Amino acid sequence: MRKLIENRFGLLALVLVALGALYGVAFVSRPAPVAQARPRPVTAPVESVTAVCPAPSGSRVSVVTPADPDRPRTAGSATLAPIKAAGKDGGKDGKGDVIDKVGVLWQRDVAAGGGPLVVDATGSMAAGLESAQTARETSGTQRGLAGVRCVEPGAESWFVGPGPAAAEMTLYLANPDSAPANVSFMVYSGEGPVLSERGNGVVVKPGQHRVIRLRDLAPSPLIMALQVNVSSGRVAAAVKAVLGEGRGVDWLPVAAAPATRVVVPGIPGSAGQRELYVAAPGERDTVVRIRAVLPDGSYALKNKETLEVPAGSTSSLDLSTGIGGQPAALVLEADVPIVAGLKITGTGARQDVAFTAGAPSVDLGSVVADGRAEGKQTSRLVLSAPFAAATVRVQLLPAKGRAPAPVEVKLPAARTQEIKLKPPKGSKGGFSVVVRPMPGSGPVYGGRVLDEAATDGQMVTAQPLAVARIWTLVPPTVDSPGAVLP
Repeated sequence: MRKLIENRFGLLALVLVALGALYGVAFVSRPAPVAQARPRPVTAPVESVTAVCPAPSGSRVSVVTPADPDRPRTAGSATLAPIKAAGKDGGKDGKGDVIDKVGVLWQRDVAAGGGPLVVDATGSMAAGLESAQTARETSGTQRGLAGVRCVEPGAESWFVGPGPAAAEMTLYLANPDSAPANVSFMVYSGEGPVLSERGNGVVVKPGQHRVIRLRDLAPSPLIMALQVNVSSGRVAAAVKAVLGEGRGVDWLPVAAAPATRVVVPGIPGSAGQRELYVAAPGERDTVVRIRAVLPDGSYALKNKETLEVPAGSTSSLDLSTGIGGQPAALVLEADVPIVAGLKITGTGARQDVAFTAGAPSVDLGSVVADGRAEGKQTSRLVLSAPFAAATVRVQLLPAKGRAPAPVEVKLPAARTQEIKLKPPKGSKGGFSVVVRPMPGSGPVYGGRVLDEAATDGQMVTAQPLAVARIWTLVPPTVDSPGAVLP
């Protein structure tokens, strides 16, 4: 042993053995590690909603907040006021209306003249609130039904449809916030991106609204995709298309943001032209694969299975012989992100048009503010389950009278179903529609179609279903030195 200790290499070995023994004891006796829970977003009910009805002059404005027994009731109300009077004093100074009844449709016919109206809601009136404007004209260039969902202010919006060379295309911008919005535009035509020589950006001041003729930005496109981008602040954007005397009028719905798979829902089962628009705003060409979801199944359309879209441009395809006369949705897939929309043309000597666009599935439910079944007007839901079987509950909320019991609708996988909406006997005026997927349901996409059988030609407007503003995700909070350090 003495020789081992005197040997420096032996001493090193003893030290290593001792350290190993100590480490082994510490390893065996150490406490179990405490599992660190990863912060996750928290689901919270929506407590405040702002939406802008872009040009309600001569239209009927509808506002509704459906009742939800699972949601705690809190004090709250909604106000409808001109944009400059909107805010905490809207509706209290004689310049607006107060809406405070949950589960009841509120409607008002707006006289001609005036600018945008802002819906501000808080508390129990906010979660699930929907609003819309719908105009009906029987003559002139504005003849037809023209409806649009009142728009939430945001940072980016996409629209796909005819170009300024094919229709009078007008962009409506409104800023209901207290900060200015810096807005820029990009138009993707059939020939590629288009930049205006007059500049492609504006500043929309707080409480201000702007009306811009797209012909001044890009006069030549026959078809287009329009990107409205806000670098600071927020803006509510909407686009109206007037095709001319006897050719129709309507608003373009906001299209889903670019994605490699887009579902275009809510195509009605009536006769008339169906024209698809697809844009590829990136830097790569693509071939879009098209699949129709019809009442009897889902399949590629003969000789119309694909559509070539060059980089930075928009292409169109006539699908009248493929889906005409059948309620449908379209599933589009590409190798690069795309945006899409579709024009619906009514029948008759004088035509009217409607538009639908790529939309998300309504996993949290959806609310449509304006439905009608008066005289020769009819409202229909077009629901599709393109990927898996789904079950939804459909509830009507009339403006007057008792709401009927909800109806359960089962959608087989890869099928589309059209439902005619009839208010209960004794109810008067319009009604709203609430669609709620049941637990375990597959993704559901849809749209509401409103039409009127006029003697000189069918009048029609459409609205793809949007996700109900009921819940929101609150980002997680974590400890960070950045909270106290400069």
